[in-house]
Amino acid sequence: MSKLENPVLMATIGAAQGLRGEVRVRSYTEDPTALGDYGHLRSEDGRVFEILEIREAKTVVIVRFRGINSRETAEALNGLELFVDRDNLPDDELEDDEFYYADLEGLEAVDQDGKSYGTVTAVHDFGAGDLLELKGPGRRPALIPFSEAAVLEIDLEGGKILIDPRAAGLIEDPDEDGPPPGFPKGAGPRKG
Repeated sequence: MSKLENPVLMATIGAAQGLRGEVRVRSYTEDPTALGDYGHLRSEDGRVFEILEIREAKTVVIVRFRGINSRETAEALNGLELFVDRDNLPDDELEDDEFYYADLEGLEAVDQDGKSYGTVTAVHDFGAGDLLELKGPGRRPALIPFSEAAVLEIDLEGGKILIDPRAAGLIEDPDEDGPPPGFPKGAGPRKG
């Protein structure tokens, strides 16, 4: 199998559903049942997954893939991430101010003065809001909130995002006097 040039995460397979090989799938598409509209899905190891049936459940979709016909085979897929190539996603349906999260990866994060804070390497959603992961030479990776306060502007053509480093938590606020209440001096929260 050929490897995807620009993979975009579309879904993650969860637990088996029933005895016929169906699986619970967390879809990252706006319409969860449209998961198969972008072509066959692929795993990182090159396997191709064709959706035969899909239906909505409470927070997931239930999917039957071609060739997955038993509960045991379905259970072996638990946790597998499924991708499509970026070229399979339609650009003509996006509004002027819309974009795919995958398009953010590789953008340089800069402040108003042009100081770089690294490059966006991933977009994460751990349940409390989206986070951008920034990595730069000689720096540890940093997570910043993907919010209007922290990310002021997105310039896809220019390859940059404009950030407020204070709102993003990358620099300390000079107005703060030491650790928060309840923490002894020198025992405040650590930044990672």
